[in-house]
Amino acid sequence: MDLSSESASKRIAVLRSTIEQANAAYYLHDSPFLSDTAYDSLMQELRQLEDSFPQLASPDSPTQKVGIRGNVPFAAVSHRLPMLSLDNAFSLQDLKTWEERLSRLLGTAVQTDMEYVCELKMDGLSVSLTYLNGLLVQGATRGDGITGEDITANLLTLSSLPRQLKTRPAASLFDTNSSPSLIEVRGEVYMRHDEFQRINALLEEQGGRTFANCRNAAAGSLRQKSPQVTAARKLDFMAYTLGAYEGMEFSFQTQLLHTYAEWGLPVSPYSTLCKGIDQVSEFVEKWREQRESLPYDTDGVVIKVNSFALQQELGAVSRSPRWAVAYKFPAQQVRTRVEQIEIQVGRTGALTPVAVLTPVNVGGVTVSRATLHNEDEIRRKDVRIGDIVMIQRAGEVIPEVVEVVVSERIGTEKEFLFAQNCPICGSQAVRSEGEVVWRCPNASCPARIQQALEHFVSRNAMDIEGLGAKQIEQLLHNGLIQDASDIYSLSIEVLLPLERMGEKLANKILQNIDISRSRPMERFLFALGIRHVGERAALLLAQRMESLENILQTDTSTLAAIPEIGPATAGEIVAWFSDEHNRNLLRKLEANGVRPVPSALTLQSSKMAGKTIVFTGTLNTLRREEAENWVMQHGGKPGSSVSRQTAFVVAGDNAGSKLQRAKELGIQVVSEEEFLRMMQN
Repeated sequence: MDLSSESASKRIAVLRSTIEQANAAYYLHDSPFLSDTAYDSLMQELRQLEDSFPQLASPDSPTQKVGIRGNVPFAAVSHRLPMLSLDNAFSLQDLKTWEERLSRLLGTAVQTDMEYVCELKMDGLSVSLTYLNGLLVQGATRGDGITGEDITANLLTLSSLPRQLKTRPAASLFDTNSSPSLIEVRGEVYMRHDEFQRINALLEEQGGRTFANCRNAAAGSLRQKSPQVTAARKLDFMAYTLGAYEGMEFSFQTQLLHTYAEWGLPVSPYSTLCKGIDQVSEFVEKWREQRESLPYDTDGVVIKVNSFALQQELGAVSRSPRWAVAYKFPAQQVRTRVEQIEIQVGRTGALTPVAVLTPVNVGGVTVSRATLHNEDEIRRKDVRIGDIVMIQRAGEVIPEVVEVVVSERIGTEKEFLFAQNCPICGSQAVRSEGEVVWRCPNASCPARIQQALEHFVSRNAMDIEGLGAKQIEQLLHNGLIQDASDIYSLSIEVLLPLERMGEKLANKILQNIDISRSRPMERFLFALGIRHVGERAALLLAQRMESLENILQTDTSTLAAIPEIGPATAGEIVAWFSDEHNRNLLRKLEANGVRPVPSALTLQSSKMAGKTIVFTGTLNTLRREEAENWVMQHGGKPGSSVSRQTAFVVAGDNAGSKLQRAKELGIQVVSEEEFLRMMQN
């Protein structure tokens, strides 16, 4: 990147701060606010800056650490050997590139029959178990990879975890059924789908906040102060690697897994020895199709070099071993039935049709509702009540209906008639010329007010965990809050009388409210709920305007000149910030200590200003998220489809219809290598 040392230092500070906040949310609060891809992109940028400016590197940087040290009242545990994370692969080409890297490191061509062990990647919480002479004496979380938290009492409640290994006195170092004098067994604590559904149903019945997915449920259940709470939630354990060990030797990963099984430790029945990267690819493809048949969540495949001697020769970097890689599965599409279609009232009055579905697991999350966007979309896709449909969900994206399986209609399906009135306040719905959305025009509609507040505290906005829909509904009903600024005046005396509110939850909510006072600028702008200002527009505003003061003093023409904002959005922004009621809200928020921090994706140049760049095919060097973030940091927009407005298309391996469309329209096509040169220059 073409940055001065001073600019790089400032950018590195912002990145480190953002990543540390993300680590705290993920590891300490089990409530991530960044998707995996966004997190990976920020880490990649930080690595590049530290490589370009080695004088700014620091041993305390997130690039040099794994996870984060806990702040809950568990005793600290020092791991005898670090618990590392894994580098990721997102395509079969990535796996081949990884194998080529192994070849370079070993100084010889990797043989076609090179042995790898493929294991399903569990989506849970990594732990380390210390056995002395076969007896479990301590269990710890991964923590920051060097120091974890002592959760022995909670781990002892797991029925699948043996307290005593099934071993006998050693006959020799290589006697794998013997009892080692010391061994750190490492694996994953996870929650099965049926238990996840049971726990969430119970929490919902009690008025508590439900878990988003099995991983959060497992982590939240295991890191409880009371072992009784952990015991009440049926967690499972699966062993897959080891840390320090004494009193015996291992030569292969397959041998280790076999030994674990003989000792009574749970291991995956699906782990497979593969010869060559082609067999690895076959294993990956098989489980990409079959993972929905599993009773627990898996988000990929871990591939390890089988030989421990080669593992030792390959070694590790600061955060991850070179001899292993995690292949991440792509987003999924699944089938389910539309049981009903309801109308949801949004914060701007938008009346959005939502399909109520037969619950189905999509990418590790149970989905029972999916957006149908608007009346025209229902007509275009011809979605009817009773239809079998394909739905998809990727990352934080709201589940949506992709298509109707028309061939499975039996004649009892019913067309949906869009009502002309708000289902909450009864106001006559309006549809402005040129728009596809019907709206409730009543600014005092109870649903609009509640939706606005729910949006403000939501994860991608101010992320105030614990303050959910039910709590906001009670606060509004009792007249305890009227707008977002009132949230920052809440006290424990106000919260405790609420239904199903205990002192612990109330203190947690207040702590999260306090943390939210310093969210990045783009998240604060998004939280305000300005019409047409989604996450992308909020990011552009944060990048270009830098502060609320600048936005307050600007005009429509200045905002409209920002690529992608345009006159309509600019008009909505100026109107919002010109409204005295909204200005008063901003003053009250500031008075309550709400002060947004600079954007984590600051604008670095305008070299891509006004340009839409579409990526297609497999990128071998860059991750897609990294490339798209670079485009945004230089004023451009990553596009999802090719049109005459596309500036150029970056084509990787196996590019398909987008490349063909670019050729038909005469749109410039560049290779990944050419795009890399643009980035470097």
